[in-house]
This record gives sequence, structure tokens and C-alpha cells, in this order.
Amino acid sequence: MRGRATVLPTFLLTLLLLSAGCLQRPTPNPGIIVASVTSGPNNLDPRVGTDDVSQKLHQLMYDNLMELDDHLRVVPRLAERLDHPDPLTYIVTLRRGVLFQDGHELTSTDVVYTFTSLLDPAFTSAKKGAYRDVQLVDALDDYTVAFHLKRPFASFPINLVIPIVAKGAGADLNEHPMGTGPYRFVRYLVDDHIELSAFDQYFQGRPKNDGIILKIVPDEVMRGLEARKGTIDVIVNDISPDIAFQLKNDPHLQMVEGPGADYQYIGLNLRDPILSDVRVRHALAYAIDRRAIVDSLRRGLAVPATGMLPPMSWALAPDLDTWPYDPERARQLLDEAGYTDPDGDGPKVRFSLTLKVSNIEFNRLQATVVQQNLQQIGIALDVRTYEFATLYADVVSGNFQLFFLQWTAGSLADPDILRRTFHSTQTPPIGFNRGGFNDPRVDALLDEAGATEDAARRLALYQDVQRLLHDESPYNSLWHKTNFVIAQKSLSGIRLNPQADLLFLKDVTRHDAS
Repeated sequence: MRGRATVLPTFLLTLLLLSAGCLQRPTPNPGIIVASVTSGPNNLDPRVGTDDVSQKLHQLMYDNLMELDDHLRVVPRLAERLDHPDPLTYIVTLRRGVLFQDGHELTSTDVVYTFTSLLDPAFTSAKKGAYRDVQLVDALDDYTVAFHLKRPFASFPINLVIPIVAKGAGADLNEHPMGTGPYRFVRYLVDDHIELSAFDQYFQGRPKNDGIILKIVPDEVMRGLEARKGTIDVIVNDISPDIAFQLKNDPHLQMVEGPGADYQYIGLNLRDPILSDVRVRHALAYAIDRRAIVDSLRRGLAVPATGMLPPMSWALAPDLDTWPYDPERARQLLDEAGYTDPDGDGPKVRFSLTLKVSNIEFNRLQATVVQQNLQQIGIALDVRTYEFATLYADVVSGNFQLFFLQWTAGSLADPDILRRTFHSTQTPPIGFNRGGFNDPRVDALLDEAGATEDAARRLALYQDVQRLLHDESPYNSLWHKTNFVIAQKSLSGIRLNPQADLLFLKDVTRHDAS
């Protein structure tokens, strides 16, 4: 599977381009950067909106209290510093002179209001669960805020990576968003585009362009066509590797890559009598050719994964390797587990498994590779495709043997995700332990890591957890995505962070802009 036909041949893309004469740039101003998004936003209130497009807009119109650096550590943004005087208290000191887009200064009352609304039982938001251990948020003075917890929780700072809204902001924030971010909201033409203008008084300096237009283009082929025609300036990740491979060779376009955190894996149901045997899980790990998937299907836009945490994570265990592609070792393990091949290279199989995947094209192709890999070691794989909602419902309810899913960068920012995913108490609906993994050693390490205040000890505990998970293999790790941007060659200032957010757009300029 190291060589394969291109999903969208160049001649087809060219043919579609010739018929796309109706494509138009939504603004004549070359100082405005046009980026594509896949859909319209669900809610422009950053306390409420959780879909991808809404959160991309939040990044441009608001600022987070804290942010993540390139190693996924929590560092100050609107905050000047974060102190932790005792296990139950975190104190944020704010920057002075930060202005909201209506001209008033950010103070502690805005921060308290933002978090108090998330603690209010009458306020509806999917983000509220992150703050269930917050006892009280109060202002110590105009620029100092104290967070009081109900219990020690060393991962609490990740919950401060959230946009701050102005005191008194209500439901109308969805239609009239206003924050401290680098861009002001101008208007939203439903199902067409969102317009933002540069905020001259932005605390980190005015953006280097006049504004951003996020153009809604649901179809990835059309996004590629618009980039070629020049009616879109920037596409971040939202095209397939095959289309990106073609576009990067266009003389008018450039491709910029950066390390990514998104993680694709095969989930295993450890309650299943076959998959409960760790020798079978190891055999599956040895059987899958991750390098072929990365090189052929992902066009090199990924790296084989050693585990759930991304390569740039501060908590990554550095001594773990990816499972090598070794079909012979996989066959030996299956023999040891009692699943001998009844007829050698003949048509009979050791056993059959079912893999559930969503119905997007890439997952179908990747499932075909895995199916062929497992066939080589005598396992028949029945691949079943579903609409995502149906697949996800089956996964949450435990109705699966194997499944493909992908964790996004935001979910993987803090190693506490290991607790949410693999602690024995975190089965749905409480957490994400969908495969029923249960290991008292892992539970004890995760419990201690969540409570300890010693940073070095916490790091060592999380690394020990990763080593145990590698040995027990409740997930079959595939790859971490490489982020990429397809952009007009006339643009400069493009720099991706591991979350692949859009905040970098404030530094983008056009060489030929007057």
C-alpha cells in the first residue's frame, strides 16, 4: 500500500477549475485576508460556542486569560502571571491597559463575571463541567482574581485557557460579539462569510492587515478551486492530503507545515473475549503498517504516534517508540494466544473482527489498509461505515470491537486527558474510558498525578502511565497530524502552532498590498 492512485486526479481538479468561473473574492481590498472555513459558526459567545468554526472566531475576537505555548504548557495571555499559594487557591494578576473593543479597560470584574456565569446553574453551556470543582471566584482588587477550589487539582490551569467577556455580556453576545481580541466583528452573512476588521488599540499591537474575512466553503474541492483562482488566500488543514499535494505545486501557492497534536487511533473493546488478551492487542499493533498510512494516505502530513500525548507535549515519555511493522511477530503472538492459523496461507482465518468508522473518504481508505494488514496475519476484518452521530453513539455505549476516532489538539493539551480516558472510574457518561480499560496500577498513578503539587513528580507519574499504557495497548496508536496551510504565495507571516488556531492571521501581510 505504499503506492496508490490519487483520490482527486489533477486533471479532474483542472476540469472543475475551468468550470468555476463564478468564483469571486468577497472584497477588493488586498489588505484584507480571506480564509476559508467549512461551515457557519453556531455561537459567537465564547462561553457557549464549542464547534470548530465558532472557536476559530473566538480566537480572533477575544483573548484567553491563559494560553498554551508550543509545548502545550499553560502560560499567561491576558494574565500577567499565575500564582498558586496553596493547593486550593490560584491567583491571577491581570495585564494593565488591555482594552475591550468598545474602549473600556479589562479589569478583574470582567474575569469574575466570565467565570461566575459558567458557575451559574441557570447558564447553559457545555463548558461548565470543567469548573465543577471551583468553589468561588472573587476579585481581590481591580487587577487580581482568586480562584478557590473544592479540592486540589494540579491540572486546573488548563481551565483558564478560555476567552474573557465583558461584565454584563448577555445572550446578545452571539449576534454582537465584543472582546479584547485583535479583530472587531463587522457582520455575518449567513452561510456566506464573516467579516472582521483590525482593532487599532489591540494590546499586542494592531494586526498587520486590515481585517479578516472567513468565507464559508463546505466542499473541500471548491476550497481547492478557490485557492487556485485566488478568491481564497488561506486554507488551514481543511483539505485532504491528496488535494494539498496538488495545490502545493501551484506556482501561485505555498504550503507551510507545522507540528500538530491531533491524534488518530483504533479504539479496542477490552470487554471482548478476543481483545481482552494483551497478546492479541500486541499482535494488532505489530500488524499495522503505520508508515504506509502516513506516507501514502497522509502524503507525509503526519507522524506515527507512540501514544496519545503529542510529540511536543511537555509530559511526553521520550523513551517510547512506535510499534514496528512486523507481521511475523504478530503471527507468533496470535499462535501463543491460541489463535493458530487453520490452513497457513490458505483462505481460512484465525478469527474475525469488526471495525466501525465514520463515512468520510479518508477513514474508508485507511480502513482498507488496516483490513489488508490484518488479512496478512490471518484475521478477517469487517469494516462498517456510519454517519458520525451513529458511530459516536455506538462508541459511547460500548457497542463495538474496534473503531477509528481522532482526538483534537485542544483535548490533548493537558496530560490529565489520560485520566479521563483510561482511569477505571471514567467510563461513559462520566468520562472517555469507552473500551473498559481497568488497571489498578494506572489508576493509582493517575490519582497521585492529579493531586501532587510537585511538578517533577507529576511529570514522572504521567510518563510511567504512558509506559504502562504502551504495554497494555488499550488504544492502537496510528498517527499525529502535521498541520498545514495552503496560502497565496504573496502572503508572509504564516506560522502554525500545535493547535492550528487562526490567531497567526494577525501577523499575515500581503507583499503586493498597497
